[in-house]
Amino acid sequence: MSLLTISADGPVTTLTINRAESMNPLGAPGDGEEFARACEAINADREVRCVILTGAGRAFSAGGDIKAMRDKSGTFGGTPPAISDGYRDNIHRMLRALYGLRVPVIAAVNGPAIGLGCDVACLADIRIASEKAKFGVTFLKLGIIPGDGGTWILPRVIGMSRAAELFFTGDVIDAKTAQDWGLVSRVVEPDALMDEVRALAGRIAKMPPHSLRQSKMLLRQGREVSYDTALELAANTQAMMHHTADHAKGVAALIEKREAVFRGE
Repeated sequence: MSLLTISADGPVTTLTINRAESMNPLGAPGDGEEFARACEAINADREVRCVILTGAGRAFSAGGDIKAMRDKSGTFGGTPPAISDGYRDNIHRMLRALYGLRVPVIAAVNGPAIGLGCDVACLADIRIASEKAKFGVTFLKLGIIPGDGGTWILPRVIGMSRAAELFFTGDVIDAKTAQDWGLVSRVVEPDALMDEVRALAGRIAKMPPHSLRQSKMLLRQGREVSYDTALELAANTQAMMHHTADHAKGVAALIEKREAVFRGE
């Protein structure tokens, strides 16, 4: 059975983690390849302007497969070097693929997002949570560490102190706390989650696609480079944007007090 269910609604593509019977665990052999294929196809499709990532059933993702850890099977089996390669070639491939999406990604967190599941949600650009959502990075409770790069991901979302608190205690926080901590943008009723996320994705998808992709790139790079470098990147990117047809359309629409229709030209 495939890990991902993929559906398209115009310029918005939805990726649904589809192992609902076991709360959408991640990290089975082949998961990295499946995420890579899906994300490569999205990046290659210039018609896609926004991605929604969610989970089937009652969970976003409960994280790594605990039974596979117990049985020391699949990605979690073999010698220490074999397990390292399993992380690099499978779990890390999944995470790199998601992080490498060039269009905005919204995580619709419908339920628990735990461990690897929490870190996957945090790789999205925007997170909207159901009131039933819960978040935790409970690796230490299993006697392991965040093998998915979570110690790099989470502090960039909620800051070092709160990330350390979650990692060192293994605590699980509710959706309201997650909003207070800046982990999610907003919390909505469960039945309204997908409508809210689709509406947001629709607003994003109306933006000029070249500018969308470049803005995401600049946001990412802006966390790692000096301000002078960020200014230089902005100047060079802006010069390209000034030569697009969508820029001309946007200027004309603003002057004429109407909505622009951007076509990626």
